[in-house]
Formats: sequence, C-alpha cells, structure tokens
Amino acid sequence: MARKSVLFGYPVGGLLCLLVTYVVWGSTYLAIRIAVREGAGWGPFWLGASRVFVAAAILLLVCLLRKVRIRPTGAELVVIAGSGVLMWVGGNGAVNWAETRIDSGLAALVVGAMPMWVVLMESVIDRRRPSTRLVASLGVGFAGLGVLTLPMWREGLHGDLAGVAAAVVAAISWGAGSVWLNRRPVGVDSVTSAGLQQLFGGFGFLAMVALVAEPLPRPSGEGWGAFVYLVLFGSVLAFTCFIYALKTLPTTLVMTYSYVNPVIAVFLGWLLIDEPVTAETFAGTVLIIAGVWGVFRDKADGGQEES
Repeated sequence: MARKSVLFGYPVGGLLCLLVTYVVWGSTYLAIRIAVREGAGWGPFWLGASRVFVAAAILLLVCLLRKVRIRPTGAELVVIAGSGVLMWVGGNGAVNWAETRIDSGLAALVVGAMPMWVVLMESVIDRRRPSTRLVASLGVGFAGLGVLTLPMWREGLHGDLAGVAAAVVAAISWGAGSVWLNRRPVGVDSVTSAGLQQLFGGFGFLAMVALVAEPLPRPSGEGWGAFVYLVLFGSVLAFTCFIYALKTLPTTLVMTYSYVNPVIAVFLGWLLIDEPVTAETFAGTVLIIAGVWGVFRDKADGGQEES
C-alpha cells in the first residue's frame, strides 16, 4: 500500500484543504455582507437556501458523473442531515441574519471564538481537560484576532446585541456540527457529503423562510455577484475542502480557520483595493500565526491532560 504524504505529522491532502478553507472563507464574510445589506435584494435565509441548493446540485451532479456512491446508509444519513442543518442553518444562517444587524468585522470577531467552543465541547464529551498549551494557544490566537480588528473598533463597528447573540449561536452551532461529523465519520466521499449536507441545510433554510415570512429575493447586480461567488467558492470549493479536512485532521485544528480568515480578508483588501495595512495588522497576524502553530504542535503531540 502506498504511504500517504505527511507534513508536521498530518496528511498533506488535509492540510492543503485546510489552506483552501483559510483563503477562500477569508473573503466570504464580506460577500455575505454585500448580499444581505440594504438594497442588495437578498434576505438572509433566502440567500442561504438558494446558495446551498445550487451548490448541492453542482456537487451531486459531479458525484453522479464520477459514479461514486451518493446514497448514504441510515446511520450516515442521520449524521449528514443533522450536521448539515447545524452548520448551515444554525451556523451560516445565523451569520447571514447577524450581518443584517452588525458589521462583517464584528461578526468575524465573535465567530472567531469558535475554536474555544469546540475545545469546551470536546472536553465535556471526552471528560478530559485540554492541555495548558492548547488553551494558551487558543487564547493567543483570539487575542491576535482582537488586535487585528482594533482599527475597526476605532472607526466604530456598528451592531446590536441581537446581532452579536446570533453570531455567538452561529459559532456554537457550526462547531457542534463539525464535532459531530468529525467523531462520526461517514463512508461517502467528501464531495458527496458536502452536497448532501447542503441539500438538507437548504430544506432547513426553507423552513426558516416560512417561519419568519421572509419575502422573495429581488437581487441587484451586486447581490447576484456576491451570490455567485458564495456558491462557487464558498460552498462548492471551500466547503468540500472543509469536509475533507474534518475527515483527516483534528476538529480543533480545522476550526483555526476562524482565526485565519480575518487575516486573509485584511490582506486581500490591501492587495485588491488598496486598503491600509497597519501595525495592528502585523501584530495581530503574528499572534494568530503563533496561536495556530501552537494548536498544530499540541495536536501533533496528542497534548491532552487527564482531568
């Protein structure tokens, strides 16, 4: 049997998929904000439903053409459907709704606490205390996220308590779905899993549309542009990579994407639209890299302390 390539003790394929998640999802907070802001024409739950149904159709068509198994077993279906609803409706849907009330930078900061929620969940499930190094690394990474967003705070982030609360719910729900999928891996491949999860997420979004009586979308040109980007890059490419990373890497490590995404967003803004890069940008980036590296090393060493 061919030996799998590893780097830092992890499968290279999983690390490459995590890298794609880092880069692509670094831009989706802004794309969501563009799509749901006033005048763009998308309601938060119609945006979610439309996005995931289109992505699911693309991914499942690819699976049919590849002739891979797309029919899950009963046990697999429970995991796929449950995690899909938690991640897409509870996670992405809550972020969509939150960004109708708070700035994308504030949403990214609140959701950035996701690795901490995941560590707490796994500690309760395993009845084991996380290592001191892991806790310290997560704290350093979150501090870096705070430093990175200091210029936004000085300019005045806009939002209300309900929007912040929704972002907290999003972090917990996405983290819970990710932990479930990581601990109950399914036999279908990552593309199939991503397609089916988004399909079930789409039905959950439609339930939310009916519940809140959200009006039909009337997207502007800008709204359509954000939608297409979210479908092709956010859902088809990055979510499939995210699912593969969850299959091959520790959950806490994969969740570090929520620390790295704002760094990517800041540097993309500098590269593409000449937004300023400040001392806080570099200081926050260094802290985030240090925190993520600490998580890498802790998970590679199996660092958990018995309670």
